[in-house]
Amino acid sequence: MNGTLKSNTILLGKILAHAREFSNIDVAIFPPAVYLPQVQNACTGSNIHWGTQNVSSYIEGAYTGEISAAMLSDFGCEYTLIGHSERRCLYAELELDQLVLDQLVAEKYEMAISGGLRPIICIGESPEEHDKGQTEEVVLRLLDTLIAHKGAEALSRTVLAYEPVWAIGTGKTASPEWAQNVHEFMRERVAKHDKKTAESLQILYGGSVKGNNAASLFSKPDIDGGLVGGASLDADEFVKICQAAAQQD
Repeated sequence: MNGTLKSNTILLGKILAHAREFSNIDVAIFPPAVYLPQVQNACTGSNIHWGTQNVSSYIEGAYTGEISAAMLSDFGCEYTLIGHSERRCLYAELELDQLVLDQLVAEKYEMAISGGLRPIICIGESPEEHDKGQTEEVVLRLLDTLIAHKGAEALSRTVLAYEPVWAIGTGKTASPEWAQNVHEFMRERVAKHDKKTAESLQILYGGSVKGNNAASLFSKPDIDGGLVGGASLDADEFVKICQAAAQQD
């Protein structure tokens, strides 16, 4: 929940000024929904894509405050985040049983795909789950829910993002080796159901990606890019991350 019309203009301008330097990769930005028209106007005709930070699990109706996939498509959105850790941890979704929450993510995932959006599904363990050694359990629980919901092949229209909540703003760091191991595990799980989909599946890393660690992360074979948080509010940092990804492509 950052930005104003004025600050967005400056941020977008700086990013777009460098966009040709990373035209060989996919780059998307995710503003608060009220700024979608501004982002659409600024980025139309460029190689920068855009999406939203959340999507409703409903098509339409009496769901005050929700935004449907069809509404997002009206503003040229190609992507939507689903299940971001802040959605899980800061709002009412926290009160849901984890299995119920995974089911809600799966319903939003299905709605996004049917609405023509490409969902970016966030998966990751909390500090408590990490300390208990439950990383694989958490990852498998949601992956299996998604596969049961739409089948493994549908993941070819999806991006996965490993988001270790324990390494975000806690002072702890997930090493590139740790991230690679989890990404490899995720890909292997999908491969058990559909090897072709697993090979082409994009899996992003979302644990405090910055300009000074992006290259070491993106050099790993199963890390296909980054889900960038705070660094995306600094144009210079974001451009460095994009440049690092472009050099790996």
